[in-house]
Amino acid sequence: MFQGTSLLVLDAKGRLSLPSKYRESLLVPCQGEVTLTRHPDGCVLIYPRAIWVELRSKLASLPYSARALQRVMLGSAIDVNADGSGRLLVPGDLRSLCGLNREVTLIGMGNHFELWDQAKYMQFEQAELQKGLPPEVFDLVL
Repeated sequence: MFQGTSLLVLDAKGRLSLPSKYRESLLVPCQGEVTLTRHPDGCVLIYPRAIWVELRSKLASLPYSARALQRVMLGSAIDVNADGSGRLLVPGDLRSLCGLNREVTLIGMGNHFELWDQAKYMQFEQAELQKGLPPEVFDLVL
């Protein structure tokens, strides 16, 4: 399970150096094979390949009314392999579509990661929290 937030920097080639605390849990089980795709909220999603394959099937079987989501997620998906230093290349097209600049935020979301432009994420988070929490979270015991 992936959790936590890391403030990182993409290198000049658009590579993301995974924090050491995530390298083993993300890269070892999938032999460094991950899939990157776009989320409608404007971030890059990073899935271990096996988890993506399951999700891809579910996305592909959605009804035509979900075509916009299919276009965003399936149409942007790209398979990448981590290099020997635990870096992932975030392709230029995906960086542009998600507005990623040099400073990024990596967020563990259970079975995948979200990768956000740092400034964009701060604005997004603030706007979402101002909306208030959904009623479902009040059933959680904290």
